[in-house]
Amino acid sequence: MEERSTMLKPDALLFDMDGTLWDGVNAYAQGFNDFFKAHKINRTVTKKDLFKYMGMEEEPFLAMILPEFTAIERKTIYQEIIELQYKRIETDGGELYEGVKAGLSKLAEKHKLFIVSNCPEFTIQYFMDWAHIGAYITDTMAHGMNYRPKHENIKFLIDKYHLQAPIYIGDTDSDRKQCDLLDIPFGFVSYGFGDTEDYNLRFDSFDELTNYFYTDTLKTI
Repeated sequence: MEERSTMLKPDALLFDMDGTLWDGVNAYAQGFNDFFKAHKINRTVTKKDLFKYMGMEEEPFLAMILPEFTAIERKTIYQEIIELQYKRIETDGGELYEGVKAGLSKLAEKHKLFIVSNCPEFTIQYFMDWAHIGAYITDTMAHGMNYRPKHENIKFLIDKYHLQAPIYIGDTDSDRKQCDLLDIPFGFVSYGFGDTEDYNLRFDSFDELTNYFYTDTLKTI
């Protein structure tokens, strides 16, 4: 664990989902491939293909992954792919990172917990149902709910719950940039999909994160 700046004791932890709480990319890739197979399209998307685009908002993501279709076609196609991805999450799940379920259970005793992700509207709910962690999460915001940037969805939850000292925890430099737009601290998890050298806190495991925020060593408000 690395701490680069003094911060107030948080009253809420807001988590990214993919690359922070779990790796569900195989289910996402299979959703694409189920669509291609159903429509007899000679195309395959691999987990590796999707890794480089994880965390992007929907429109630029689809432009990169489905460049052969028009913007209108991509939107229609993706709605079908999303439903297939939901089915894959239900049946195949993904990799819940070590320590996440037990850690969220402990952290919920002391903090409000949220999930904010640039994912389709109901992906967070399907993930929480599969992982059985919904009881620990106060609220969520997905990009597919309103198609707004992540920092605006974080701000929505901050305002809705009158949060005074939130911290956002994610795995990419784009997550860090969203925090900068709100002037809130960023906690970086190094075990995820991305990398950054700019963060307030760094954690190399979820257990490390849990131990840090569960103790009362931080400066209080």
